[in-house]
Amino acid sequence: MKRQYLSSCVGLISISMALPCFAGFTFGDAKTDTGALTISGYVRANYQDKNYGSDNDHKLQFNAAKLALDYDSPQWFGHAEYRCYQYSTLCDFSTLVDAYAGYRFTDKQTLTLGLQPVPFGIGRFWESSLYGGINNTMGLEDAHNLGANYHHEIGSTKIDLGYFATDGGHYTGDSRDSARYTANFVKTSDPTQSTLNEKNMWIARVSQDIKLSPDMSMNVGGSYWYSDIENKTSGLDGNRKTWALFTGLNYKNLALSFTGGQNDVTNKDALHPDYSVMGSYDGEYYVANKGQFYTADARYVFKDVYKGINITPYATYTSYIKDTDGYKNSTRHFLGASFDYKKVSLVAEYIISKNDPFIGGDTTSLAQGDNANKSNRLLNLTLFYYF
Repeated sequence: MKRQYLSSCVGLISISMALPCFAGFTFGDAKTDTGALTISGYVRANYQDKNYGSDNDHKLQFNAAKLALDYDSPQWFGHAEYRCYQYSTLCDFSTLVDAYAGYRFTDKQTLTLGLQPVPFGIGRFWESSLYGGINNTMGLEDAHNLGANYHHEIGSTKIDLGYFATDGGHYTGDSRDSARYTANFVKTSDPTQSTLNEKNMWIARVSQDIKLSPDMSMNVGGSYWYSDIENKTSGLDGNRKTWALFTGLNYKNLALSFTGGQNDVTNKDALHPDYSVMGSYDGEYYVANKGQFYTADARYVFKDVYKGINITPYATYTSYIKDTDGYKNSTRHFLGASFDYKKVSLVAEYIISKNDPFIGGDTTSLAQGDNANKSNRLLNLTLFYYF
């Protein structure tokens, strides 16, 4: 595992809940039958200071680039996105994030086919952090798989029903099967471990919006994930049975959210029944099969603080509480702020983490835990330029 590089690249996954959206370059008109095509993306640089590892070089350097294509018309829509990252050399890890097309039956009813976000948890992102919480590293938050999703809104109730045949696949990198955006079960490079494949994922989500006052609203809901886990080493099939409950509260510029649930994986591995091998961002690691996961987030947007600058401070708590006796719990917490001005954003995050494979940990961190069982700290500064 590229442990020395993971902390600078793996969590910087997206324009998260705290960051702005930019229009890009649009050709055509989305209100016409021919529709509109929009090209957008970003380049970004990164600076870090941390209390672990040997590569604390305090250099501002290129970190990643994104290219996205969006199509929109009255009935059809589509999206494709590709990311390029730099560990040692330019684009030594790159991956497809999304590639899907959809049809609008009505404004409240759509069907989407392809590689897309799965409808699990409060939304694609569960928190405001750029780096991403510990539940992202487990493959539950911001997960993108290959399949179909039906979305229907009935009044203030939103319903998603999805079937995903398989994961999004392996792309360009040095690992055997972990050069991918989403944390999935992977073909392991360790002959002592089982190779797993998740398939036939049935995922459902129901969310209810509630208007409390002209300035205050909330939503509550739940989601369920059932899938087959094919153990290619033993020749047996296990399963995943995972659920989440969530709620969010918005009052003017303040937003609070909470997501919590139970992860339950049966991997049919006689030697290692308590953890499974997963991989993402060109590295593989172990994840405990059973436990409770939690994400709590608070953020406030200060708009137009000075000549068009918006500032969004936030605080985030994320954890994985493992059921197996002797396994140490994993946490990743954030204090951060984003500073946004036109096409430029600066995101500053102070991260405190324990038993985390991407911040001072190792392959076993999300399963048995680190030997030291100590907190690691990371100051992460990321500068974006959007186009």
